[in-house]
Amino acid sequence: MGMNVGAESTTEDEGIVDINTTPLIDVMLVLLIMLIITIPLQTHSVALDLPQGNPPPSTEVPKVVTVAIDFDNSISWNGEPITDEGSLQAHFVAAAAQPDQPEMHIHPNRLADYKTVAHVLADAQRLGMTKLGIVGQDQFMEGQ
Repeated sequence: MGMNVGAESTTEDEGIVDINTTPLIDVMLVLLIMLIITIPLQTHSVALDLPQGNPPPSTEVPKVVTVAIDFDNSISWNGEPITDEGSLQAHFVAAAAQPDQPEMHIHPNRLADYKTVAHVLADAQRLGMTKLGIVGQDQFMEGQ
């Protein structure tokens, strides 16, 4: 004779509805052990010899070359008009060949074509100028 305990269930093959947490706990323990092992590897430091103090400011005034690009895309080198591409490139080559290369300040007009400014910058870089900068950007600010 059989006896039913609990609910009025007539089937004896009713499954267990609880989740098996044993594999979950095993995986969590493995991850915890891996974390404990790898933490000391991440805390190693690298010894660096950093400079102490501030270096004295340079007493030399750097040479500056001003390349101005006007509203009609005319180019001038330190106030001297440049008439053709060859003379501009000759100026770049001469400035780049100096042992103490001068700083080149490009001063484009607000109405100058972007193509002209980009061409001057590309030529200067291609011909060896390394100290380039665009100045006079305050004219491009909104409201002016």
